[in-house]
Amino acid sequence: MHKAKLMMGTVVDMKIVYNELTSREEMELAIDRAFEVFRSVEQACSRFSADSELMKACLQREMPVRISPLLYEPLHAALEMARMTKGRFDPTIGSIMEAYGFNRHYLTGGVIESRAAEHVSYQDVILDEQERTLRLLKPMVLDLGASAKGFAVDLASHELNKLDGAAGFVINAGGDLYAKGVNDQELPWKVGIRHPIHQDHFIAAIDMSQGAVCTSGSYERKSPSTAGIHHLIAPASKQSPNDWISCSVIAPYAMMADLYSTAAFVLGAEEGRRFIEDAELDGLLVTPGLQVVRIGGGIQ
Repeated sequence: MHKAKLMMGTVVDMKIVYNELTSREEMELAIDRAFEVFRSVEQACSRFSADSELMKACLQREMPVRISPLLYEPLHAALEMARMTKGRFDPTIGSIMEAYGFNRHYLTGGVIESRAAEHVSYQDVILDEQERTLRLLKPMVLDLGASAKGFAVDLASHELNKLDGAAGFVINAGGDLYAKGVNDQELPWKVGIRHPIHQDHFIAAIDMSQGAVCTSGSYERKSPSTAGIHHLIAPASKQSPNDWISCSVIAPYAMMADLYSTAAFVLGAEEGRRFIEDAELDGLLVTPGLQVVRIGGGIQ
């Protein structure tokens, strides 16, 4: 069974390989629940909708705001990555993204314009683990583009995992992918990593039977207003790093792979490669000259 929908600014594609133990009705219900997860995470974490839980919380400054698990978990993970990289990756760059024109809703075309302090960082965000509250010490816009979609993939995979009779499934959300089991040829899923220049070709391939792979690339989204700027931005310089044009990471979970691929991109050549190696993850990094750097043995 195969279904695709436009969600979270990308095409979300799901495929289930099943056997006689699973009815078509059960599969359809599972896929519907998985798509509903994407809708719920988008409503919680979108920076492009004024009525999202995230944007409403960003209006409540200097006071604790109780937030749902759908917002807390990807925000907590993003802040942990910010601490690990000492702010080289930072989810408080939402206002910088807006300034470069990354503020238009993919469905409605509506534009978000927010007010934020000139200098903000992850240290201005306080999460209370016990109370599950968020407190912003300065006006800011949080951007969860490196964790929310991977989080949605992980939650959706949990729904499809409930199908005991399924031989395998794959969820692909525009570069954030989770695969389990086997394909319809009873082989591990063959996952291609898109060539950063020739978009109808693959630059590498992975055999996957359980796990996630996520790719961050400078070719994905360009600023409509400023030359040389893409959607991956270093907070300190407010510029787009270009040591890599593509970073792919394999991890047990999609949110983890998404955060590591984004962080490796903004950290640059040496630090980015070392960051993936130190985490003992497999990766594939591509330079602007199309030199391919493989880390670990998971990517052919």
